[in-house]
Amino acid sequence: MAESQDLPSIGPNNGLDAAAALTRQFISFRVGDDEFAIDIMAVREIKGWTETTVLPNQQNYMLGVLNLRGTIVPIFDLRCRFGLGLTTTTRSHVVIIVAISGRLLGLLVDAVSDILTVNAADIRPVPDVDQPIDNAFLAGIIPVGDSMVVLLSLENLFANHGPANTAVAA
Repeated sequence: MAESQDLPSIGPNNGLDAAAALTRQFISFRVGDDEFAIDIMAVREIKGWTETTVLPNQQNYMLGVLNLRGTIVPIFDLRCRFGLGLTTTTRSHVVIIVAISGRLLGLLVDAVSDILTVNAADIRPVPDVDQPIDNAFLAGIIPVGDSMVVLLSLENLFANHGPANTAVAA
């Protein structure tokens, strides 16, 4: 007779919760007066602002590159990428290093705010507006108390930008 194999079940008795399987975590940050978030799994590092080396003939939101322990990482100004003008950087600004499609990129933001744990069902779709805007990089809206956090799709935000050979360090 074959021995029966006990498989773990999801339930309150074994510490696993079915709802936990439906939650996602995000890093939230500020750009100007607005709050945005990205998937925490894309974040590799958060560091203070340091000057970059400017590369010629780049988009205005590509601030330059920095050497991160031997890896050259392009740094993007999210305020400028969102059409809000260039950031006047200070020591209080933060760079979030993210991995997107096999490459590392840096995102210049005003400040990192929080880690959000969100039920996937609570993420609202981006409303359809009558004005022609480029909202392909908006992945949803997360209600947080009386405010809202805009969820970004990094893959869409930087789909055609940055050096293709900026490999993710293992």
